[in-house]
Amino acid sequence: MRARAAHRPGRAAHTVCAAEYPVRVGLEEELAGVAAAYGGAGAPVLHPTRTDVVVLRMGEVVVKAHSAGDDVEALRLRVRAAASAAASSVVLAPLTSEVLAVGGRAVTVWPAGRPLSQDDDPGAAPWEEGARLLARLHAVPLTLLPDLPPAGGPARVARAVGRMTGDGPVEQLVRRTFKELPEPGRTGPLPGLLTHGDWHLGQLVHRDRWLLIDVDDLGVGDPAWDLARPAAWYAAGLLDPAMWERFLGAYLASGGPALGPGDDPWQWLDVPARALTVQLAAVAVCNAAREGRELDEVEYSLVESCNRIVGA
Repeated sequence: MRARAAHRPGRAAHTVCAAEYPVRVGLEEELAGVAAAYGGAGAPVLHPTRTDVVVLRMGEVVVKAHSAGDDVEALRLRVRAAASAAASSVVLAPLTSEVLAVGGRAVTVWPAGRPLSQDDDPGAAPWEEGARLLARLHAVPLTLLPDLPPAGGPARVARAVGRMTGDGPVEQLVRRTFKELPEPGRTGPLPGLLTHGDWHLGQLVHRDRWLLIDVDDLGVGDPAWDLARPAAWYAAGLLDPAMWERFLGAYLASGGPALGPGDDPWQWLDVPARALTVQLAAVAVCNAAREGRELDEVEYSLVESCNRIVGA
């Protein structure tokens, strides 16, 4: 999957194709109580999501009620990894390494940070900082961490495709592209490494320095999957080539191991980038169907990329 030239900034599709979930009566108050117990002050503010995940911020404390379908034991290992000294300079550390139980939900507690904003200058987006963090994450020795589950990237692709309910030509194209992908597994030059599993710019917050957040898919896997979303945007013409070069160059200059030796990064990026294209296209189709509208230009570009993949 090779890139075609374009000079448009990237825009992330939503990662879930589900209707918005109402917050259970009483859950907000319970989460606010947890935040207060960890030093949160002021009025609680809910951050909306398109899943049953509930995120509440109160002052400098963020409390996250994870999806009811999450594997709690796997989450415990991931949170412990984020709390470890080995990951402390790369991943935002939780305020407690314990996974709490609140109202039947797994809950984690984190310090607040400043995320990227829609008002930020796209040209100043921290692509290099994100790339350097990923390079450092991939270099963390697994022997210093709990016995982590597989990284969640490949499973996210399958879930996104599975959420499509329509059977029109676009849905059929996305499903066909998914079926023609190679089986998930290590395709890169190294054994499995510590991998974020769902990296994009929204997974950065600033607390004196940039740090990675959201460990829900953290695990052992092919680190090229962490580069695959910007690679997919670039190949679809949705990410300015200069931004892609900034990102890739910073990753390689920082010793990032995902792409191995050689001059062609697409040798290792091609399969993960195709998979992320399918995921983003499936999510775009679901979003358009839920909102009762046609695909917009960005969403159509992702579907068009699927058409190029099956025609390659």
